[in-house]
Amino acid sequence: MRTFACFQLAALLALVLPPAASAQAGSFEVSQLGHPVGTASFNFAATQDGYDSTSLVRVAMQGLDYALSKTETLSAANELKHVQLSAIVNGSAVNVTAAPDSAQLLMNVSANGHSSTTRLDAHSAAVFLPDFDPGALETLLALGVSRNSRDLWAILPKQSGSQLGSVAPVELATYADEQGTLDGKAITVHHLVATIAGTKTDLFSGPENQLLQAELPQEGFALVRKGFVLTPPAKPAAPPAS
Repeated sequence: MRTFACFQLAALLALVLPPAASAQAGSFEVSQLGHPVGTASFNFAATQDGYDSTSLVRVAMQGLDYALSKTETLSAANELKHVQLSAIVNGSAVNVTAAPDSAQLLMNVSANGHSSTTRLDAHSAAVFLPDFDPGALETLLALGVSRNSRDLWAILPKQSGSQLGSVAPVELATYADEQGTLDGKAITVHHLVATIAGTKTDLFSGPENQLLQAELPQEGFALVRKGFVLTPPAKPAAPPAS
């Protein structure tokens, strides 16, 4: 897994690259108040000097029609080298590219027929974090382990005042382990809470640091890996209709 590659890299003091990590993938259901409203997935593939990753998200519900496609290049330490995002939100297309540029992160945004360029503070342990993206949360978990949950940052590709895009610190707190099942087999579940720009996201991961479930900051929304059941559930299901 990517986490193990990070540990090996640190142990060798970055003098020798670790063996190629095995490919990782995950498929998730997107739900609101316990009702399925979409799907999401990610795939990580090891390269000679890092990882290539892709994320796909599709949410279709009243008031939100959202499709996302993201491709990333990461270093062996899970540091962002380049990202390209294409999304359609309620019929409006958005395209974003971002990459480190000297001491800054250069982000180009095209939306509603207009293009803009934003320069943000660059941080080595920064995660490009679009809405509903399980691949970004998987990367955050890997960085949390390798960085001892310190000096983590999120790149938020959304409007922040008059600027498109912002960078916010991530506080990652660890809670007591919980239990669940994955494909019918009992599994120990690690529970973390990420606080980003004042909002909290509950993250549940497996023994190999793989993302299993996320209770998202958007009210009532969750990502749940297919085949995973948290016992007891993180939050009660929606009350029955009157």
